[in-house]
Amino acid sequence: MSKGRKREKTMILTARVLSMLFTPFYLPLVGMMALFAFSYLGLMPWGYKLQVLTMVYLFTILLPTILIHLYRRHRGWTLIELGHKERRAVPYVISILCYFFCIYLMDQLHIPHFMGTILSAALCIQVVCALINVWWKISTHTAAIGGVAGSLFVFGEYFNFNPVWWLCLVLILAGILGTSRMILRQHTLLQVVAGFLVGIVCSVFGLLYL
Repeated sequence: MSKGRKREKTMILTARVLSMLFTPFYLPLVGMMALFAFSYLGLMPWGYKLQVLTMVYLFTILLPTILIHLYRRHRGWTLIELGHKERRAVPYVISILCYFFCIYLMDQLHIPHFMGTILSAALCIQVVCALINVWWKISTHTAAIGGVAGSLFVFGEYFNFNPVWWLCLVLILAGILGTSRMILRQHTLLQVVAGFLVGIVCSVFGLLYL
């Protein structure tokens, strides 16, 4: 095998690993962890924080991932085949329903409202991406990391801390992730950038107004 071929295979493998690590579903969990790290909510008991984080993980990462995997296996599709625009509707519906149920459960458990707004912002991103996907494929991976960037901006304003270095890190990760999605030929540059912008706008709107 030539060096060029080996380099290409390594790039594709790295892109696949990054796409799996930075799943679009991680936004609520990261947002909740940031909220505990940068706000007065960090004073809550560790047991309570762990309970909230576990619930968010179960309903926004584990459950939708398992259900979408089962759906993909049932249809006999690969991950690449599932990424086709016309096949993304059911995964969107699954994730949106899981997010709705998590928000409902948090409300029933009387979890502080601002925690719920993180889920609402993530849900807003999912819904907007699902609507756009009817006509045009958009990157939910970069939408999620755009949501992280928007959340950091809002948290910085609310809790009076400087998010510049964190935003720099997020922008670097967004660039790496967007490049990975293009290497895998899942998205164009325009779809990657549009996803990031949608994530920022929806997260800021969701955290401020929902």
